[in-house]
Amino acid sequence: MTNRPLRTTVIGSYPFPGWLEFAMDHLEFFGKADLAEIQDDAVAVAIQDQLATGLDVITDGEQSRIDFNLSFYAYLEGIALEDESPRKFGPPAHDQRGKHEIIGDLIASNGLGTVEDFERLKRIAPEGPVLKASVPGPYTMSGRLLPNKQYPDRFAVTEALVPIIRTELEALVAAGCTEVTVDEPSMSCYAFCEDTKRFVDIFNRTVESIVGKCHLSTHLCFGNFKGHAVGLREYAPMFPDFLDMHVDELHVEMASREFAELEVIETIAKTKDVAVGIIDVKSYYVESEDDIAMRVKRCLEHAPPERLSFAPDCGLSQTARWAAKRKLANMVSGVHRVRKELGID
Repeated sequence: MTNRPLRTTVIGSYPFPGWLEFAMDHLEFFGKADLAEIQDDAVAVAIQDQLATGLDVITDGEQSRIDFNLSFYAYLEGIALEDESPRKFGPPAHDQRGKHEIIGDLIASNGLGTVEDFERLKRIAPEGPVLKASVPGPYTMSGRLLPNKQYPDRFAVTEALVPIIRTELEALVAAGCTEVTVDEPSMSCYAFCEDTKRFVDIFNRTVESIVGKCHLSTHLCFGNFKGHAVGLREYAPMFPDFLDMHVDELHVEMASREFAELEVIETIAKTKDVAVGIIDVKSYYVESEDDIAMRVKRCLEHAPPERLSFAPDCGLSQTARWAAKRKLANMVSGVHRVRKELGID
């Protein structure tokens, strides 16, 4: 774990190489050993790309997942997986991701697979960068499950998922993971119309057993499916309640919102670290080193360097790999320039 001022990090996901996309559409042609090799190779590529930029914190790029959360449903027992999208035509939108029917008790006897992912990352990554794992939170996970008589609403589904996610987080920390992000974009997307204190209570009960045992963060964005948000893109409804989340760091999406509400990082930095999204993953404008340096300096007007980290707005899975590489490289070089100017690099 590093407490380096103005550190550079990522959220979790990274673009799939084209050959991985092809392989995922033709899984029937591969044996178990082939698939294991494919996963290793994809993670190695994601690591290689991240290392080339000089990031302080890297992930496995979530190369073994379908999106940041969709593949987790395959680990859940008590659901019937939907076999096809409910809408296949028209502009891409979040309703093209269907929902699964609950048919029994929600359990995950064999975990959610994140420990295996982290063990692979440890095995392949070199010494040096901090290794981070990301896990979707229970409220976000509940969004793809249809309530029924046993679980009559989304919050009932969420409560059933809390112990499953908590157990997974405990297993990750036990495996040696020192940097954990709990992704809860649904909480940030629906904060404007739901009880934010209830969100905080759910979150804190989910992470209670790992608080103080790792550098714990949560990612609060407004959704990104094919470059589209899903929620009201304002942080004001979340605060001050979200300051009571038991985390070391809050990540906020700023670049795609033209740094609206940037002053919120001043409030966050009084009690927590803050990771600022300064790369717009929804745009193919590649931010220059000058752009990044300017944005970092704007953030320094509101928070001290020891409280600040910098990252893309969201995971990079929806961004073309060529753009992701260039954006990350410029992000790191721009941050390094400011570090040198401040005498901390």
